[in-house]
Amino acid sequence: MTRDVKEIFIGDAAPPVPAALAAKVRTLAPSMTRSMQRVAEAVAQDPAGCAALTVTGLAELTGTSEATVVRTARLLGYPGYRDLRLALAGLAAQQQSGRAPAVTADIAVDDPIADVVAKLAYDEQQTLADTAAALDTVQLGAAVTALAQARRVDIYGVGASSLVGQDLAQKLLRIGLIAHAHTDPHLAVTNAVQLRSGDAAVAITHSGSTGDVIEPLRVAFDRGATTIAITGRPDGPVSQYADHILTTSTARESELRPAAMSSRTSQLLVVDCLFIGIAQRTYETAAPALAASYEALAHRHSPRTR
Repeated sequence: MTRDVKEIFIGDAAPPVPAALAAKVRTLAPSMTRSMQRVAEAVAQDPAGCAALTVTGLAELTGTSEATVVRTARLLGYPGYRDLRLALAGLAAQQQSGRAPAVTADIAVDDPIADVVAKLAYDEQQTLADTAAALDTVQLGAAVTALAQARRVDIYGVGASSLVGQDLAQKLLRIGLIAHAHTDPHLAVTNAVQLRSGDAAVAITHSGSTGDVIEPLRVAFDRGATTIAITGRPDGPVSQYADHILTTSTARESELRPAAMSSRTSQLLVVDCLFIGIAQRTYETAAPALAASYEALAHRHSPRTR
């Protein structure tokens, strides 16, 4: 496969384990047709009930066709509806084991602060679990290798994603890598022009369609750098210019909990996974560099004497 033609071969991947099914639905639902969304929403909301249905029964329940049910199963990563039913049965068994959530993430304007804390804590945990379940470790490993070997790393993000990009950059700098987080879209493009083979570029965009992030990644891709996208929409425009795609959770949002909150949580988990992986690969140089950075800042954390 060349870098000029990028395709996603969903059917070649191993079917997701039952615990990852709900995360898979949340990730892919926005890109589905409305009829496929009805099927996906049904299996996510009532795995036990849907597991008991034939393909015809599920089609009737969702007001779709048998072909739509099968297409949805395949998009979710299963060879056919039979495999999806087995996963639904497994998910239902897990839910019946007592691990169902005690609270929801629906925060009301008049909720007591204690309820807000409980709901946010649960939702953050769910976001992290969904991201971990759906994260492709093969893609993650390839991204770690590329970043660990890179001569230079450029990172692109705007808004809340720019904060995540800055976090990644400072982590890499502290273990001795050359990394820059660009928040100005013009500077991002002009710096991307200087990249070449042996360099790496990371784009962070929850929507997968942020033009100010996609443009510098495209330039980096065209210049021969290895490109990585951290996104909640693996089928979005950013994927056209990404050698490696790391998918984050697309948790449901509400009026009081904008997308920047859940996307930031999942993005930070991916960034931490990248950092630890890189530190492992480069331990002989990373450990001394990290120790030196701690030593350089130690006096700033000591009580000052008068």
